[in-house]
Amino acid sequence: MEKLCLRFKDISVSEKMLYSLFLFTIGIGYLFALTHMYYTHQMRDGKAGMSVDDVIIAYYGSQDQTRLGSAINGGPMESNLKSSADRDTLLRWLATDKTPSDFKSTVAPILNRDCVMCHSPQINPSLPNLTNYEGVMEVASSKAAPLPGLVKVSHIHLFGIAFILLFVGRIFIYCEMSTSLKRVIIVIPFISMLIDTLSWFITRGYPSFAYVVIASGALMGISMGAQIVISLYQMWFEQGKLSQYQTCANDHAKRFLMRCYANFCQYAPIVWREIKKGSTFLTKKTIDTIKSFTR
Repeated sequence: MEKLCLRFKDISVSEKMLYSLFLFTIGIGYLFALTHMYYTHQMRDGKAGMSVDDVIIAYYGSQDQTRLGSAINGGPMESNLKSSADRDTLLRWLATDKTPSDFKSTVAPILNRDCVMCHSPQINPSLPNLTNYEGVMEVASSKAAPLPGLVKVSHIHLFGIAFILLFVGRIFIYCEMSTSLKRVIIVIPFISMLIDTLSWFITRGYPSFAYVVIASGALMGISMGAQIVISLYQMWFEQGKLSQYQTCANDHAKRFLMRCYANFCQYAPIVWREIKKGSTFLTKKTIDTIKSFTR
């Protein structure tokens, strides 16, 4: 049945152009998604760059850092504030009991002026809501990521990525390679995506699972990237040469195995007779080893 399937050499140039533009767009979009993830999570631990601690704080929480404090104290939101005095005002509020009255009088005016143009449910529902006290407290405390927020992000993530992997995988099926290897490469990103999403919830209770979040996310990106690169390469450069290389490699392997089998049939009886006679051309250790395998 596999021989009846279309390959890149069988499709038109128009289809190749369409598939190539789609793959290029997905690849560039994924790079922007990684950049967005970096700026969203970095500096949560108060240190430059992204680390495992940033992922732990994002899902498990922290006793020392809050999301809002990390974002405005050397993080990505500090540059949005008009002055360092505003930053200090917010940090002092975070260090107190964070009462609603203090929020209304000192914090809300700063956030309404500098932050709510992005951090509003109507503008960007994926970002924390800084338009009211309840939304700010979600990022002003050291608790784990809120469960309703994770559920909302998870279903959007699963729906969106699943469609992308479907279309990328459908194009990848046109590649010429081992059928079993192709199936593994197609399945890996789906499994990695599911493990990654489930690990978000587990990390809320077990911070060590942050390593699984990172590993599964990286595996999904690498496997999807491999599909894109291999598809583009075979689409425009190989067009069937890979199967020729595989056939050549298989022929060499078959000839090598046949040569080994012929040598075995020729010399095995001679060696076995010498072993039974206790010939000295083989060492005692070698003879004992061969006898142990033939018992």
